[in-house]
Amino acid sequence: MKRTFTRRSALWLATAATVPTAALMPAYAQAPAAAPAAPAAPAAWSDTLKFGLQIEGGILGNTASPKNGVNFGQLFTDKSNDFQLNQVLATITRPLDPKATGYDFGFKIQGLAGTDARYTRWVQSGNQGKSRIQGDVVEANVLLHTPWMTEGGIDFKVGMYSTPMGAETIDPSTNPFYSHSYIFNFGLPLKHTGGLMTVHATDIVDVYAGVDSGVNTTWQINRGDNNGAAAFMGGIGLNLMGGNLTVLGLTHIGPENPVQNPGHPFGLSGANGIYRYYGDLVAIWKANDKLTITGEANFVHDDVAAYNKPTAYGFAAYASYAQSDSLAFNVRGEVFRDDKNFFVFGMTGVNDAVNLQSGFAAPTVYAVPGTKGTTYGALTVGLTYKPTIAKLPGTLMIRPELRYDTSMSGTKPYNGGKDNGAFMLGSDFVLSF
Repeated sequence: MKRTFTRRSALWLATAATVPTAALMPAYAQAPAAAPAAPAAPAAWSDTLKFGLQIEGGILGNTASPKNGVNFGQLFTDKSNDFQLNQVLATITRPLDPKATGYDFGFKIQGLAGTDARYTRWVQSGNQGKSRIQGDVVEANVLLHTPWMTEGGIDFKVGMYSTPMGAETIDPSTNPFYSHSYIFNFGLPLKHTGGLMTVHATDIVDVYAGVDSGVNTTWQINRGDNNGAAAFMGGIGLNLMGGNLTVLGLTHIGPENPVQNPGHPFGLSGANGIYRYYGDLVAIWKANDKLTITGEANFVHDDVAAYNKPTAYGFAAYASYAQSDSLAFNVRGEVFRDDKNFFVFGMTGVNDAVNLQSGFAAPTVYAVPGTKGTTYGALTVGLTYKPTIAKLPGTLMIRPELRYDTSMSGTKPYNGGKDNGAFMLGSDFVLSF
């Protein structure tokens, strides 16, 4: 049977129903099986199309009430003490059939409008005015399954797609918390443009290999890419303990800094030869029907000499306990080291993130002063509550959380450089149709 190992955040989100009691009973104790029904006619290709609309909004209050209004060290939840319409996410997709034994074709198109788009936007996509609510194309790709080489075959994805790296995702419905980890914000890519191949070598092993234009880039320098070099992605996924333990290790390697030219006046000379190395390992253990534990280890290094060849690395651990189909308790602990104060930052300008990556001026971006580095610690606890509401056309998820961030190395990153810690309380809602 063909399996694909990507981020399995949903496993520990309690989004799946509890296993029915009958499924846990021995075969001889269950009711006799009914006569097998006649096989259903194959569904038409158009019948397998899926449409989705998802809305997320929330607020993350900061007890220090920073004068600059920024929750430092966060991106999607960077605005303190103010409600945000984070995402209106529209999707049309025809996913590959996981049981396909022959050729199968699909696609995915996904667009986003909201405050999160300030950080998900592709490089060189230009300023979108002064509004915090902006637009983005998250995914636009075609999918192909082939019966080549192995019993499980090979899957291909070509176009624009969200990165398969990491435990957390752009899509909020697959995450346990409203706020994100430092690893998600600063230790990983968000999106790629290129091709990714997944070889289903065995029921246990998947092998990943791909080529793309880089991190958050499309194509053609000065239009969709910040440099003229390609990047490589590769890794291995494992399915162990009958599916109760999955492991995904991926690396992404390539130049990511903007090259200096008239189209990128604040870029770097020789950027095409300055490499950035990402490495990420995610292990998810489903201990039982209620408890799921996830661990993530992350590493990123940039060879850019102008910034002392910075390195960041960290570890995050998650636990989710599903009390019922509608209520789960979640906890996340994380330590993240930025050894030159290069990767972690805050900003107040709505277009600074895309300008920074594109090689343009980004005057309101700020980081911890100096190059001695900062070790960040963060602890987040929260709930995932999915109430049953009569006549609601979709499903509702509410996620209150309590979060504390701290500098473990004596620096003062928070509250505009005044504090070495930040205490936050907030919640979001995710309404899916």
